[in-house]
Amino acid sequence: MAKKEVRCDGTYLISADKTENPKLYARMLTDGRESLYLEYYLGYSLVYNEAKDKNVTKVERRKEPLSLYLWTAPRTPLERQQNKETLELAKKIRYERQQELLEKGEGYRLKKDRQIDFIEYFQAYIDGYTKKDIRMMIIALNRFKDFLKDTPEYTKYLKGIKPEQMNKDMMVAFTEYLQSRSVGEGAKSIYQRFKKVIHYAIEHDVMAKDPCKGVVIKIDENILRKEVLSQEEIKNLIATHYDNENPNIRRAFIMSLYCGLRFCDVKDLTFANVDYSNKLLKFEQNKTKGHSASSGVIIPLNDGILSLIGQPKEGEGKDTPIFPLPSHTMCLKALRRWVKRAGIDKHITWHCARHSFAVNILNNGANIKTVASLLGHSGLKHTEKYTRAIDKLKEDAINSLPELTL
Repeated sequence: MAKKEVRCDGTYLISADKTENPKLYARMLTDGRESLYLEYYLGYSLVYNEAKDKNVTKVERRKEPLSLYLWTAPRTPLERQQNKETLELAKKIRYERQQELLEKGEGYRLKKDRQIDFIEYFQAYIDGYTKKDIRMMIIALNRFKDFLKDTPEYTKYLKGIKPEQMNKDMMVAFTEYLQSRSVGEGAKSIYQRFKKVIHYAIEHDVMAKDPCKGVVIKIDENILRKEVLSQEEIKNLIATHYDNENPNIRRAFIMSLYCGLRFCDVKDLTFANVDYSNKLLKFEQNKTKGHSASSGVIIPLNDGILSLIGQPKEGEGKDTPIFPLPSHTMCLKALRRWVKRAGIDKHITWHCARHSFAVNILNNGANIKTVASLLGHSGLKHTEKYTRAIDKLKEDAINSLPELTL
């Protein structure tokens, strides 16, 4: 048996396959035994919640006690043998119950599940979503709606589309549509979020087959597609002010330009992240925290950046945010206005600051390993695209010279 992951209610899952229905569970008893039971998945529906004023997910489940028990900590060969035989019997019963459900056309693929509208299901998934990429999840849903509306072959599904009506041909058309609307990594990122919901639906027995299987969006990840601000444009931007500008947005974006920070990292910085005596900024990247040994980043700070950061105000502690920022959307609106006022004719997003930082310090002679370390990259793969951007800048510089005729 695999290592037990006991939940707060004293139960743990024995079934190894997540697609099993019913699943075999055990409940810890106070007498040193574990009681075995089956848990059935009986379907999914969307019900209106008056308090929340929206549809919410309702999952129907049923438990069946088996009157079979395991020793929690078997001490003798006899107890271990009893556990083995009991567990084998429980798994046999579970398998038989599963076959009965499948024969009745229930269980894995309940008939009422087939009446689910995938768009409503997607929306319900978003309503319960708590991760930081929720904005991308919303974009993925809206882009799929746009695809249905803009593609004559599929406009008939605008009022509702069942999971079984989605197939590989539709997904191929959808990926082509995404690539026509977004450049490179944007299309791929949206499609990844879309597939996340597809896989969730399959795991929860709402969808029988994966329509995305074998359908991918391939891009050259070594090509830098976002705009980059030159050093001259950065000076121009810093010198530009406009009415009712938000000083925190201004300071935070300049900080990103000079330290290569993502929006999600700069907004979470506190004064505790600053080592004033050694002039260092220390933080863990939100994107890779808990997933990479290189999630921690240390960036040297000069006097200018320290002046930009400042010190906590009287009454504020070290855990106070350095840059109290509004929503990402509000920050982008302010950034667009600022860039336009500076006369910079480029599509600049917050992430362009990170790219600009990398390209400019490489252009000034920094080696690729140093840049990778400052950006918090675990290897050089993701940093190499900046060297290709430098090569392109050099080529453009040569081509800007008057044409040579002999």
